[in-house]
Amino acid sequence: MNPFIHIRNAVKTFGDPESGGVLALDGVSMDVDKGEVVLVIGPSGSGKSTLLRAVNRLETLDSGEIWIGNDQVTARKADLRLIREDVGMVFQSFNLFAHLSILDNVSIAPRLVRKTGKPAARERAKAILERVGLSDKLDRFPRQLSGGQQQRAAIARALAMDPKALLFDEPTSALDPEMIKEVLDVMTALADEGMTMIVVSHEMGFARAAADRVVFMDKGRIIEQGTPETMFSSPKEERTRDFIRHIL
Repeated sequence: MNPFIHIRNAVKTFGDPESGGVLALDGVSMDVDKGEVVLVIGPSGSGKSTLLRAVNRLETLDSGEIWIGNDQVTARKADLRLIREDVGMVFQSFNLFAHLSILDNVSIAPRLVRKTGKPAARERAKAILERVGLSDKLDRFPRQLSGGQQQRAAIARALAMDPKALLFDEPTSALDPEMIKEVLDVMTALADEGMTMIVVSHEMGFARAAADRVVFMDKGRIIEQGTPETMFSSPKEERTRDFIRHIL
């Protein structure tokens, strides 16, 4: 079976390498099958978020290739609008429009990008907001919601474009502990429904409940990968063992 997301020899440097630039991605290769949930872990600065952003072309690689289905994301003339329609992204900081209601936050992209009529876009947004447990918050503004509710609204906004895959960049790291579970429950439900997902997070409970594979990165490289059970109980690499000990 051909992988749905295909990453090959991805290299990304920030700054000038000759004057102390940072090698964020050092020849990373990884495949993600359709319906697979991959959790990416690693220390700060290991390249996790850069890899995620490269998949959505929010970062441009120095070299290497990324394919989503039959579309080459890294091609010079790639249609970035189509790529981002197919691959939604949920950020750490929610990125909701403060001046729009939650209903309008979720319905605006289908209206503007897919040219969906306003009534149809709003009806679909209502259905998605009910799915993430926010059907009673349609007319609220982001500032009137808790952090967990805002992040669920951000997930709903990504789902409104009917994406083929979702990317999560540390979606719970800005949340208070009691709000984390409500977001992870939504993500676990998406995984159970067969959504293809790459998740940058250190939430081990989510990993055990929903991830098919855990990938450990350090210094811009994939050090080790395997099932959650293998990675957390008997990792092969010493660097992986050290990191796992710190987060468990």
